[in-house]
Amino acid sequence: MDISSISIILLSSTFGLILRIFIQNNFKKSIGFDIQNNSIVNFLSSFFLGILVALNFMNSEILVLFYSGFLGCFSTFSSFIYQLFILFKNRKFLRLFLHYIEVMIFSFLFFYLGYFLIQFF
Repeated sequence: MDISSISIILLSSTFGLILRIFIQNNFKKSIGFDIQNNSIVNFLSSFFLGILVALNFMNSEILVLFYSGFLGCFSTFSSFIYQLFILFKNRKFLRLFLHYIEVMIFSFLFFYLGYFLIQFF
């Protein structure tokens, strides 16, 4: 990996992180645990990924920029797993199951929506 690829990843991952923190801090819900904030980020990340897959970039720098950099820092898989763990630890098994299903189904639907919109236009 050359220095330009590393620079691209650093720049785009910084932008992804800033956008994730902005969304998480500005869409706070007072329910004790911010499940919905991370879900919003996951849904947007899936939507962007669907768009990128549909565009089918041939330029490897663009792939590195968006896939590894931006979406790698923007998506919140570790936060999602942590949320599931907290629900498990608190013995909220039904909520854990429903949250898991919610994120999986809606993330797939947002991915498909992004993919479909690009294919449609």
